[in-house]
Amino acid sequence: MRTRSDDLEILLTVIDSGGFSAAAELLDIQVARVSRAVSKVESQLGISILNRTTRRMELTDEGRQFVDSIRAGLIQIQQAEEEIISRGELPKGRLRVDAASPFMLHQLVPLIQPFHQAYPDIELELTSNEGYVDLLEKKTDLAIRIGPLSDSTLHARPLGKSLLYYVASPDYLAKRGIPSKASDLDFHDTIGFTSPKSLNTWPLKGFTELKPSLWTSSGETIRQLVLAGNGIACLSGFMVNEDIAAGRLIPVLESEKINNTQREQINAVYYKSSSVAKRISAFIDFIQPKLTL
Repeated sequence: MRTRSDDLEILLTVIDSGGFSAAAELLDIQVARVSRAVSKVESQLGISILNRTTRRMELTDEGRQFVDSIRAGLIQIQQAEEEIISRGELPKGRLRVDAASPFMLHQLVPLIQPFHQAYPDIELELTSNEGYVDLLEKKTDLAIRIGPLSDSTLHARPLGKSLLYYVASPDYLAKRGIPSKASDLDFHDTIGFTSPKSLNTWPLKGFTELKPSLWTSSGETIRQLVLAGNGIACLSGFMVNEDIAAGRLIPVLESEKINNTQREQINAVYYKSSSVAKRISAFIDFIQPKLTL
């Protein structure tokens, strides 16, 4: 007897999410249904795919080989089905997109309505995170990532570069003065990220290490704090270009900036063998020329 593809997909979700309960939540089914599907696959194969204890779950050697094979096979099946269904039609189906909160708010949200008008059959599911997400674990099809890439299993399409700006409000600068060199920051209030700490390494000539007066995990929170006059921060142009143009924020240390750093890079990333390639391509092709980086 052959294993059913839906049971195999449940098994993959268990592995990718790290547990039966997490898989049930992602798939919106009962935990008992998940357990039955995994047990059924193991029974039909006559092997143990998962070693389960009260604290952890891991693949057996046989399970790892089997899972690698079925993952590739299921993707091929999904691609074949979608090519037949969508032949001659606009892309359709669900597309899960993740981006850092500031990018989602300032760049993607304004494009969602026109995208829906262009592709009415693509159902978007949007998530925002302050850090990188595991695409498999979070069932994410496409992520927008800012800065250097390290995961070689992901395919990346460059969206462009967004210059960094050191900004403060006019009120703050009127009270505290305008810094002219990196060492002047020692006498100013600065706002930094709790994580990753690499975002507090500001690309400035003669800069050593930022010791923020105020810390937060959110880029958008930093923007709001700067607008409210709490200090100087380093933020991407895609967040503050409009504020600068409107005079709400003032760039400082322009002559001291080091440009063309990896932090300026913005990429759309997804798995190379993604079964939703047409929806991903449609989304990237639509947003890229409209981004204001």
